[in-house]
Amino acid sequence: MYAFTLEQPKTLADAKRLAAGGAQALAGGQTLIASMKQRLLRPENLVDLGGVAELRGIKVEGQNVVIGAMTKHQDVAASADVRKHIPALAALAEGIGDRQVRAMGTMGGSVANNDPAACYPSAVLGLGATVVTDRREIAADDFFQGLYTTALEPGELITAIRFPIPAKAAYAKFRQPASRFALVGVFVAQTAGGVRVAITGTGNGVFRHKGLEAALGKSFTPDAVKGVAIDASEISGDLHASAAYRAHLVTVQTQAAVRQANG
Repeated sequence: MYAFTLEQPKTLADAKRLAAGGAQALAGGQTLIASMKQRLLRPENLVDLGGVAELRGIKVEGQNVVIGAMTKHQDVAASADVRKHIPALAALAEGIGDRQVRAMGTMGGSVANNDPAACYPSAVLGLGATVVTDRREIAADDFFQGLYTTALEPGELITAIRFPIPAKAAYAKFRQPASRFALVGVFVAQTAGGVRVAITGTGNGVFRHKGLEAALGKSFTPDAVKGVAIDASEISGDLHASAAYRAHLVTVQTQAAVRQANG
């Protein structure tokens, strides 16, 4: 490691002031700390958001489940409200990493980082959620902008994410066995605005698949997926899986997610 300053504010107002001054926000640290150890990132000032109680917690507001940005994966997985209203989201959280990662990692940190193989972005996009920051509200369709890139401006902090309660939803993930990230993960949801399908793990970041959405909008069944072409040329390959294999997994995991959603 190297020398840096660490601020530990107790209020959101203090955290906003420090972040606006150029300090790097530290959430669960599952990516940031590892990147600092490898000298991939070298922030001079960190603001630890862990002590800001305003950023934690889960509540139901009308037809939405609102989850604070600093809520840990294990708390999302165990929440009675999430299990009741969006069980797919609880199951997704329960399948992230291992017990240690779930005890430290946070929803806001994962969404802000936007790792191309992370699980939470697929739930945010698949459910048509709203990312609430200290400055504004951002629709999921506008938030994710590619590899590790989001609509967040410098110094802007996610405070919560508001998830509409779907009629049905499920997440199916084919894990990379060492990292437990998704080789391919598919989140499907029947929402008030129609069927949404969000895919993670295939390359440049989470995205919606219009062909799958159209097919499932007509018939929300595994068989409806069979006739949808998945273009491997738009999918990345690496040492873990070829583009063609990932394209095949998109079909398989979408069918699995639909089966889960239909119970």
